[in-house]
Amino acid sequence: MDAPAPWQLRGRALVAALALPASLRHQQGGAAPELGEPVRGPALVMLVDYRRSEVGPYQELLFMPGPFRFPDGRLRWSIGRIYVSSQDSADNGNRNWGLDKRVARFDWRRRGRREQVAVHYRDREIAALTLDRLGPALPFPGGLLPAGWRTLGQIRDGQRFLYTPSVRGRLGLARLREARGDGEHFPTLQAGRSRGALALPDFHMHFPVARTEPHR
Repeated sequence: MDAPAPWQLRGRALVAALALPASLRHQQGGAAPELGEPVRGPALVMLVDYRRSEVGPYQELLFMPGPFRFPDGRLRWSIGRIYVSSQDSADNGNRNWGLDKRVARFDWRRRGRREQVAVHYRDREIAALTLDRLGPALPFPGGLLPAGWRTLGQIRDGQRFLYTPSVRGRLGLARLREARGDGEHFPTLQAGRSRGALALPDFHMHFPVARTEPHR
């Protein structure tokens, strides 16, 4: 299936910030080597259950090691590790936004306010997370964050991809109970400390066409 950008997606998500050793974020984070080391700051882990997209429903786990200094001097986040439950999502995501999506199996269990997810890649568990959703989720507008803070950057095959997604929906607090990774296909999350978590029980996301240019 060919599904060019832009995409309009709807689903739910959990986001956790982790304080991890700088060496681990660099060595296991999966970002393009050309970006060098991430600057000081937390890493982000996201779990997303897309109910609607241009390639149908799918689930996703991603890791961002932190912001990086790009050649224009600006700091941007970059997705280092990303796994999805759909081959169509992987093929189109890699082509549209310069990602390195890989297809994995998700075991996602929801019991009350608790979310437990185990992700298997090549028949081995590479990551597992448990989060609790806390309190109410309140509406938030799509333009809450400036575009500069939402712009992500990827490098793939000598090309730089820059894109600025936008999201609106409901936002609430969450608590990270457990996080672990195998250290090879996903970072060793158990080496870090939680710095807070958020729940988005219902969101709409716009993923635009990426701006591309040669990476020198």
